[in-house]
Parts: sequence; C-alpha cells; structure tokens
Amino acid sequence: MPWEQNRFLRRLALALLGLSLVAAVAPHDRGDWLLENLLVFAAAALLAASHRRFVFSNLSYLLIGVFLALHTLGAHYTYSLTPPGFWVQEAFGLARNPYDRFVHLAFGLLLSYPLRELTLRVLHVHGLASYAVPLGAALSLSASYEIVESWTARVVDPALGTAFLGTQGDEWDAQKDMSLALVGALVCLASTALYRRRRGREPWALLAAHRAP
Repeated sequence: MPWEQNRFLRRLALALLGLSLVAAVAPHDRGDWLLENLLVFAAAALLAASHRRFVFSNLSYLLIGVFLALHTLGAHYTYSLTPPGFWVQEAFGLARNPYDRFVHLAFGLLLSYPLRELTLRVLHVHGLASYAVPLGAALSLSASYEIVESWTARVVDPALGTAFLGTQGDEWDAQKDMSLALVGALVCLASTALYRRRRGREPWALLAAHRAP
C-alpha cells in the first residue's frame, strides 16, 4: 500500500523518528553512537528509496521497527552500559550486561520474517527453500556485521573500537552473538511454519494495512 494511504506505517515511522531524535541528544559516547547508527541510516535510506518499488507488509514493518527501537536504545547508552541490561544482570547474577546478546537474538527473531517476505515476493521461492533462504540470509547478515565490527575496531581509535565491539572481555563474543541470531531466526521461521500449517496463510495477514481517509 502506498505511503500516503498507510496510516499504520506513517505512525510507525513518526514514532521511530521521535525515538531517534531523543536518543541523539547527549548519547553516552557520540563517536560510538555515530558508528552504531551508520548501518541504520543506510537501511532507513534504502527502505525509503525502494518503497515505491517494493512495499513490505505492515507486520514486517512492525518487526523491523521494534528491532530498530532496541538498537536505538543500545546505541544511545552503548550496548555494554544499557540500563535494562544491568537490571537483568543483577536479577540473574550474570557476569556481564546481556543487552547486546538480547539484541542479537532479536535480530534473528524479528528480521527473519521480513527476509522471508522478500524471498516469497521478490525471489518467488516457495516450499522448504522459502525458510532456508531467509535463515541463510539472517546468518549472513549477522556474520557480516561481526566482520564490520572487527574492521572498525582495527581502523578507528582503539577505545572507540572497544566500545563498538562491546565484547566485555569475552573472547567468544562474536560467535555467541551469531549463535543467538541463529536461534532467533529458527524460532521465527518455525513459528511461521506452524502458523501457516494451522491457519493456511501467511502471518502478514495478522496486521492488515489500513488506508488513510
């Protein structure tokens, strides 16, 4: 549905813009905030530029929006210093702030369905492959992000690179992050398959587009 007619999408975009503007005010580390958001700015520009050629379902836009909101919070505080992570760390007696782990899990959980929608509607892939392709894409994107992080840590100021990586002293941080993205993607795609089996339709019907008056 075109942007002008989709009230849900316009409200979602406005909410994300407002959150981004608030998070841009006095972030914990301005340099890290900028690095964390470079890919977000690029993704937002790509979604806007391609909107007239391809429009996701409202469900996919909502999932993308929730992920961006989680990332925006992490970028504002830096992931290793995000308050909700400290609450969980204290409640469960963890050795580190787990907020970054949660966001990597959310990456697979929230973005695998939009990737499946692309697989179905653009690549016209169906059957078992319609689940395998988004799973592979989610893993590829997760691994690519880890590689970009490592490049950044080597090229920029070491202290800033450390904040961007957010390893918190864990030498297996990248592998654990990718593993959580895999778990999230598997949960998302398994839930999608179960929903289709029981309902006989795609989950995007759960959030039908509403036209503006």
